[in-house]
Amino acid sequence: MQIIEVKDSKTIKAFHQVAYDIYRGDTNWVPPLKSLEDATFDPSKNAYFKHGSGIRWILNDEKGKTIGRIGAFINGNKAYTFKQPTGGCGFFECIENQNAANLLFDTAKIWLSEQGMEAMDGPVNFGENLLNWGLLAEGFTQQGFGMPYNKPYYLTLFENYGFQIYFKQFSYHLDQSKPFPERFWKIAEWVAKKPDFRFEHLRFDNIEKYILDFVKIYQQAWARHDNHQMVDLDDVRGMMRIARLIADEKFIWYAYYKDEPVLLFGMIPDWNQIVKKLHGKTNLWSLLKFIWYRKIKTITRTRILLMGVVPKFQGTGLESAVFWHLDKVMKSKPWYKEVELSWVGDYNPKMMAIYTSVGSIPAKTHYTMRYLFDRNAPFERAPMLMKDLQTIRKEKVSASEKGD
Repeated sequence: MQIIEVKDSKTIKAFHQVAYDIYRGDTNWVPPLKSLEDATFDPSKNAYFKHGSGIRWILNDEKGKTIGRIGAFINGNKAYTFKQPTGGCGFFECIENQNAANLLFDTAKIWLSEQGMEAMDGPVNFGENLLNWGLLAEGFTQQGFGMPYNKPYYLTLFENYGFQIYFKQFSYHLDQSKPFPERFWKIAEWVAKKPDFRFEHLRFDNIEKYILDFVKIYQQAWARHDNHQMVDLDDVRGMMRIARLIADEKFIWYAYYKDEPVLLFGMIPDWNQIVKKLHGKTNLWSLLKFIWYRKIKTITRTRILLMGVVPKFQGTGLESAVFWHLDKVMKSKPWYKEVELSWVGDYNPKMMAIYTSVGSIPAKTHYTMRYLFDRNAPFERAPMLMKDLQTIRKEKVSASEKGD
């Protein structure tokens, strides 16, 4: 078997084709847009190269047939926030052969080690965890946009190599035809109408304002995460460029308390219902097909990407209130019949409770796996999000005093 770095048209073609070979006949798999995958590894299109690096390979068998692929990358802003400097591997595809999988994992491990990493997470993305993050372990049904899909035997390939579950990711399903619990609506409407709170959806014609509001919310709402890092404005602008392509501005909501941003909610249409018909292509004919399928309301599902509330306002019912506003939007777009709420980590029981409170049911489970290069080092799962605002403030004061 031979590992080959992907860096010309021939190897790029093979990188994409191996996925088609592996999933041939699997109706749940949706061929990803090849241009989006290639953009992940293009420094001119992926802002994460500004503070990181990435590379990809294919694996050929003795006859020259491509039987696997993998990418490896380092997010410099995040890698050093863990106990062991941690990179990532992703875009993994492989035939059901442990030796082949081991060679792919070894290749990623060696490259990451040479860059100073001591662990790797996988399968993950070279970017935010909103897209292409995790290994599907339960719920092998239709693949939603941005959510990974893989063969069931992939889990065995990862575990046999030595990967362990760092955290579990749960996705929920919500039937739009069923009304929310009455108690939920009473709380939601009460909060939504409080005079000091204001709710509004994103407007792309004033995008810079919402980018800055995003940053304010993110820096507080995600500060509880042990590997939290300062957000990079260029990263957010890059995300918003993608949002222009895949999002409906009425699906992205902000909440304000006396004009201060305190909540962010993001949802997108499940574009995979159209992408599946394009077979990974982005040529003129595919564009025309895309426009047509969108016009005839082919998309009937949406996917909730994220929800964040600054700590001071968690538990106040803001999460319910944003659903109250969103419900009006959904009623104006009756062709949407179901929602995928994905994903929430097992380290975040509060968000899991919110998803359950709206009447959604568990649908899929993905795993973020971690492999420690030092096989004798103790393995630790992702910590629970138990920090409250007071704890965070104490930590910041302590850090400031040490800095003095």
